[in-house]
Amino acid sequence: MSAFFDTIASIWQNSGFNGIAADPRYLVMIVVACALLYLAIVKEFEPLLLLPIAFGMLLANLPGSGIIHMQFFIDTATGHPLWTDILNSGGLADMLYMGVKLGIYPPLIFLGIGTMTDFGPLISNPRSLLLGAAAQLGIFSTFFMAKYIDIPYNAVVGFLNGTFGWNIQALAPFTGPEAASIAIIGGADGPTAIYVTTILASGLLGSIAVAAYSYMALVPVIQPPIMKALTTKKERSIVMTQLRPVSRTEKIIFPILCTIIISLILPDSAILIGMLMLGNLMKESGVVERINRTAGNELMNIITIFLGLSVGCTTSAGTFLTPRTVLIVILGLLAFCFGTAGGVLFGKLMCWATHGKVNPLIGSAGVSAVPMAARVSQKVGQAENPQNFLLMHAMGPNVAGVIGSAVAAGILINIFR
Repeated sequence: MSAFFDTIASIWQNSGFNGIAADPRYLVMIVVACALLYLAIVKEFEPLLLLPIAFGMLLANLPGSGIIHMQFFIDTATGHPLWTDILNSGGLADMLYMGVKLGIYPPLIFLGIGTMTDFGPLISNPRSLLLGAAAQLGIFSTFFMAKYIDIPYNAVVGFLNGTFGWNIQALAPFTGPEAASIAIIGGADGPTAIYVTTILASGLLGSIAVAAYSYMALVPVIQPPIMKALTTKKERSIVMTQLRPVSRTEKIIFPILCTIIISLILPDSAILIGMLMLGNLMKESGVVERINRTAGNELMNIITIFLGLSVGCTTSAGTFLTPRTVLIVILGLLAFCFGTAGGVLFGKLMCWATHGKVNPLIGSAGVSAVPMAARVSQKVGQAENPQNFLLMHAMGPNVAGVIGSAVAAGILINIFR
């Protein structure tokens, strides 16, 4: 009988249930993962990436699963991965994560995005590029908030500790590279956020990736209240004139010219912009239909699975459930809100400058959540005026936002790497 109980005790000791009992944070992370799966499956909020990220989070927080071991394969002196150890002793998630750490997956996703992007509305109305640039306000304003958030935070903590005798730990300030990585969430571009974070602050990758894709998924929830608060009914009802047709020649020249100019000005943006424009050139040239289909379908789908799963597997309870993570989530929301507000306010300025020919709502599409942000502009505008068709007008700032976030990423990498 004692042998039987010893066996049961051994099974319990080695089970994940014992791990959860020893550290309840695992249970919290499992609940968070299930909540994200609910958003992805039931609400269909950005499911292509949110689902694999959430399931990777679930796997990483099942005690004893040993799904990822990257923490054991890091050189403590330099912080660089020990690639030989990973290849010799790593598992599936460790191998997949190498594509994230080496910055391979985000550019390949940009290649796929390029094959599905129509720059026609931007070429037809070049001033919409300004709306895409204005929406990057969220990135740069949040950088300064992240850089100095420890000052008000620690002041409040000091007051609470001194007044109530609490023992809340003070917050170590975010470094410049960490603040830059948090700020890029404001671009509403998940691949760019991951790319910048892997270069500047890989320790924050899980938190930033989850925040970036969660807010991208919540575009239809977050943006409309901001858009309505900053515009009048009259402005939201403005009907814009139809865009001019864009020739095939213009669509072919644009990605080539864009790559040359941006890469010469900001070499650190070359890989993201280059892959985006390569995908678009394959689409618009019409001469490589086979590889265009592969890049936009099979390749992008495979990379999406690898990227989502490996990023989700980095969100273990020990590194994710911290005050810094909570602040990252809050700062990410502020970045996204400021980006939306920046685009709408600049849209109001353009509306005034053109004597009412520009509907300010299209400015909210300047964040690069393609094409969801453009659809939100269309939906809010049509709710005010059923004759309003803003989708194609909003696609101009929307694709400009993709370019703008890549440019902002290049600026931040150039400064802090």
